[in-house]
Amino acid sequence: MTTSPTGQVVVVTGASAGIGRAVARSFGHRQAKVVLLARGELGLAAAAREVETAGGQALTVPTDVADPDAVEAAAAAAEEQFGRIDVWVNVAFTSVFAPFTDISAAEFKRVTEVNYLGFVYGTMAALSRMMPRDRGTIVQVGSALAYRGIPLQSAYCGSKHAIQGFHEALRCELLHEKSNVHVTMVQMPAVNTPQFSWVLSRLPRQAQPVPPIYQPEVAARAVLHAADHPHRREYWVGGSTAATLAANAIAPGLLDRYLARTGLESQQTDRPRDPDQPVNLWHPADGPDGEDFTAHGAFDDCAKTSSAQAWLSRHHGLIATALGAVGVVGAAALVGRRVESSR
Repeated sequence: MTTSPTGQVVVVTGASAGIGRAVARSFGHRQAKVVLLARGELGLAAAAREVETAGGQALTVPTDVADPDAVEAAAAAAEEQFGRIDVWVNVAFTSVFAPFTDISAAEFKRVTEVNYLGFVYGTMAALSRMMPRDRGTIVQVGSALAYRGIPLQSAYCGSKHAIQGFHEALRCELLHEKSNVHVTMVQMPAVNTPQFSWVLSRLPRQAQPVPPIYQPEVAARAVLHAADHPHRREYWVGGSTAATLAANAIAPGLLDRYLARTGLESQQTDRPRDPDQPVNLWHPADGPDGEDFTAHGAFDDCAKTSSAQAWLSRHHGLIATALGAVGVVGAAALVGRRVESSR
């Protein structure tokens, strides 16, 4: 069951910046009622203005997704304001850029609580409201790193792997129950978000996404499509995601060695890391004493604004139909030639 896009009530976690902010703004363009969850009040306020400028309605609820009671309270506030929740999009995350041996137990725990348990708590809050109505959609925003771990991001990769396993188990249960509540996952490539300017980093140089890099609007389009078509198990965004997952399935050991040689350098620019860079692990970088980081990060000059792979993924049914039609026409032409030659 797909809810009509117009007038949807949508909850987006991590809505103050990056992919979450681009997703919230895109739902605003549909005149949706968007509930924005994040810790950073400056970013939330700016995101709400963008939703409303786009034509939607916005409700901001400052929330730390690692707190299950806060997430539940946010869901209750969404229903009190708008009456229901049609779509819940889990996006919020944090990370630490460092070798595993340079990450403390408290830091690793915090990343896991935000990235993994934050998705679990959001899903719990959404399902408790969607299941009695037997309708609704939950979109988990994942990553190619949900399948393929890379150096310097052990905490992030571990949490994304956990989300993947959680998503698969939950989807099986909903299918068994023949529920009209659907869960789907969108595996993202490297995206130009502010995380590289505010994630805790112990690298000698400025952290960067592994090229090719995509703009957050590319990710947002994929999330909206997944919300509209949630029967698919998952969506891949970007040729790099498809190539990485294919290579990992075929030759994971060779990929280990390749990433051991290239993975550390490819995640750093040639500029020294700013020692005064904000850190959002424990406190929001866009809090009252911070700044609004917007949806985009520092890599606008090299980020892609479209993905042919993502377009093909969204239109695979149409493409299959077209290819089938071409095949039928070709077969008919071949038969016709054979008939002519036999006369």
